Amino acid sequence: MTGVREPFRARLRGGVLLAVALGGVLGGTARYALVLAFPARGAAFPWATFAVNVSGAFVLALLLVYVLEIWPPTRYVRPFAAVGFLGAFTTFSTWMVDTDRLLGHDHYGTAVLNIFGSLFAGLAATVLGLVIGRLTSARRIRLDARRGRARRYGWWIR
Repeated sequence: MTGVREPFRARLRGGVLLAVALGGVLGGTARYALVLAFPARGAAFPWATFAVNVSGAFVLALLLVYVLEIWPPTRYVRPFAAVGFLGAFTTFSTWMVDTDRLLGHDHYGTAVLNIFGSLFAGLAATVLGLVIGRLTSARRIRLDARRGRARRYGWWIR
């Protein structure tokens, strides 16, 4: 049957769940270590959470371009890196807890800066990651075309 996707359970065979779990353990541990190393107290801007979320947005965008458009198909890279590691590394909940902490200490300006600064910086990092990834992809296609090699995978072969 053409165009029919396999059921969700069938796609989770093998080590996909293990890859997500391992990535999650590593990503969550990395984030926790950074937040412990650079804690934000009182009126201080939560730089560790900000850096984690913005860098995670950039890496996720770049990684997904590579996984979907550049690298050959693989079963474990996206579940491990995108879902597991970066899903646990970036943190919406800590972002909001930091904002609540700032509001609780009556630091409204810093709380607003945290919300909108993180949001816009994350969006900018995502766009930058996508642009860099796609520029890399286009460059690889041009180089392969000059060398007379065609790609066997990716969006440019239909």
